[in-house]
Amino acid sequence: MSYVLNTPEDRRAMLAAVGVSSIEELFEKILASLRLNRPLHAPEAMSEMELTAELQRLSEYNRPAGDAVCFLGGGAYDHFIPAVVDAVAGRSEYYTAYTPYQAEASQGSLQAFFEFQTLICQLTGLDVANASLYEGGSAVAEAVLMALNVHPKRHKVLIAESLHPEYRQTLATYLANLDLQLQTLPTPDGFLDPDAVKRAADDRTLCVVAQHPNFFGCLEEPEALAKVVHEAGALFIVSFDPISLGLLKRPGQYGADIAIAEGQCLGNPMSYGGPYLGLLACREEFVRKMPGRLVGQTVDRRGKRCWVLTLQTREQHIRREKATSNICTNQGLMALKATVYLAALGPQGLRETAELCVRKAHYAAERLTQVPGVRLRFDRPFFKEFTLQVEDSVPSLLADSLERGYHAGLHLGRWYPSLDSCLSIAVTEKRTRAEIDGLASALEDRHKGEANGIPTPSIRGGRVRQDNRG
Repeated sequence: MSYVLNTPEDRRAMLAAVGVSSIEELFEKILASLRLNRPLHAPEAMSEMELTAELQRLSEYNRPAGDAVCFLGGGAYDHFIPAVVDAVAGRSEYYTAYTPYQAEASQGSLQAFFEFQTLICQLTGLDVANASLYEGGSAVAEAVLMALNVHPKRHKVLIAESLHPEYRQTLATYLANLDLQLQTLPTPDGFLDPDAVKRAADDRTLCVVAQHPNFFGCLEEPEALAKVVHEAGALFIVSFDPISLGLLKRPGQYGADIAIAEGQCLGNPMSYGGPYLGLLACREEFVRKMPGRLVGQTVDRRGKRCWVLTLQTREQHIRREKATSNICTNQGLMALKATVYLAALGPQGLRETAELCVRKAHYAAERLTQVPGVRLRFDRPFFKEFTLQVEDSVPSLLADSLERGYHAGLHLGRWYPSLDSCLSIAVTEKRTRAEIDGLASALEDRHKGEANGIPTPSIRGGRVRQDNRG
């Protein structure tokens, strides 16, 4: 983006145009408690060359996942991306057509979104999918708001503690000013007990939100949960891992009413947390309550197949105050990458990817629990993530592992005080036996060094190369 300088004369002209005399007067309508009342401590002005050097220095603090072997998870995963994904998505006609309106949308873009919706329906086993959402967290919130449109007289939302904690925070923010009761159901054993849902659900319950596989990596009991939820007359909303559906039952098969997911794992890089895309699919009876946009297939006046925006219940279209959401983009480029990824893998490729994840994750769990002081925290089946409990300080362990060349996992104490001694580890199809053994050896060496009172060696200077970690 070009740098545009605003001179004092420019600022005076703009202030005069809006009828105020100063910046302070412009902002006086904003409550003082909401305004910044401390100095910014901005550095002195620099030349372009000095500024470029300073930004380069600051950028060195960013360490891509590729700088170390990645066992990170929690919603962002280091999956393999076939070259065809970027080859197609990088074409100029797709790369520049990000969020067109109906009048601007090319048939190519609309067809791509239609294919995306079709693939998501096939993936989830549900009847209809929209042309994507922002990302996994806001997809949860949009699903709950959609449920409210279905049952406007119900005001109680039950949410599993095993749902991604940042998704729960996003949902709480969305619902903060609505007349809804948000109740979190504890999951001390790593999964949501259907009996706990049965005790909490009543005729005021709008929906129950669970994640399968959940944030701890554990598999829930979705069929039992669906039965209990439906007996209470509520909707069952499930956040799923798209890759897991290569092996696990699809949400539509076990009774989910609305299925949502983070779609990053479908051909999109980790990219420091975004841009990502949210997936949402539901049963056909709820289609007119669905947020965002829906692309449909029809024929033109000459009988030729074509595509249109069939439903566009956003406030910036004709719906205005009756809109089902205020979603302003469908993350079209990310959705296109997911489409190419799913089409390239096909059902067999997705199954093979899922099988590699589950086999490698279970090997990693077996290998890492051989390290003294390390054990599995939950006695539950898992897919590609699992939770370890360690006797060591988790932040210290993670910092040391990074110095040795491994992003060893996520510290769960960041969100769950009762799990301060635990970390979550994700193992995708990209991880090799040598890399898993290397992480285990690093933990073993750390344990031996501490047992003998030997300071843990570190690699100084920042970046660690992936040469031979086996």
